[in-house]
Amino acid sequence: MPTVETEDLSLHYEETGTPTGDVVLLLHGWPDDASTWDGVAPTLAMAGFRVIVPTLRGFGQSVFRTAEAPRTGNSAIHAMDMIELLDALGVEAAAVIGHDWGSNIAEALAVGWPDRITRITMLATPPRLGGMPTPPFHQAQRYWYHWFMATERGAEAVRADPHGFAHIHWENWAPTGWFDEATFARVARSWDNPDWVDVTLHSYRSRWDNAEPDPRSVWLEDRIKATKSLSLPTLFTNGDVDGVTAQDSFDKVPAKFTGPFEMIGLAGVGHFPQRENPQAVAELALAFVTGQRP
Repeated sequence: MPTVETEDLSLHYEETGTPTGDVVLLLHGWPDDASTWDGVAPTLAMAGFRVIVPTLRGFGQSVFRTAEAPRTGNSAIHAMDMIELLDALGVEAAAVIGHDWGSNIAEALAVGWPDRITRITMLATPPRLGGMPTPPFHQAQRYWYHWFMATERGAEAVRADPHGFAHIHWENWAPTGWFDEATFARVARSWDNPDWVDVTLHSYRSRWDNAEPDPRSVWLEDRIKATKSLSLPTLFTNGDVDGVTAQDSFDKVPAKFTGPFEMIGLAGVGHFPQRENPQAVAELALAFVTGQRP
């Protein structure tokens, strides 16, 4: 399994497609792993792209190199990991497609390295440009797990049963019956990484100021908060029955983009579009990276 050595990590990734082709970086979310792109990556690879699919810090085979490295998980530090990956692989520029955490990592990459990120697709999770205001009560209710992890008892419960904690989100975030238990069990092995819980807790606590972001990434977190909009070509895709993000939260997305932009809702799809309807997402991804949309 290929890895690159970053400042913090032995970072695992998979690569398919044409080595000399334009690069597409596929970023998974939470609670998920890199196999979420199994129904999308082959379409891009067969079209001649160089497709790079990393495993995020704290997941699967991406492990911290030292005991001293901070087990942080804010979006900006993930973005910095991805730049280290691209540097190690000799990639100067890439299109980025991200889901959930990966969506906000794609946004962070576009803010921090606008000369290297050619276009982004964000799946399911809205941008955080301009900062994260306290959500209205109906969205705060959907974010119950954020507030749960902000408490010590909640953190203890997640440590005691990380698979159970993840399973309830798979059940609640998309229509009943969208996954089988064998698939969940395979993906759940990625959360047996000894640092998965710490990275998870830090990710959610830091976004609401219950924990400080990784100090090395403060400059980028500040830049994301100061950036009101992006002008690079962007595609935003969401399911119309997403169980974690209320539909009115998606209404605010178009105002965050001033360049070529398209927003596409998928009927009958919840929070995991690339798993629930991989054919539709693969077709959209291919149209996007070939410049056919937006």
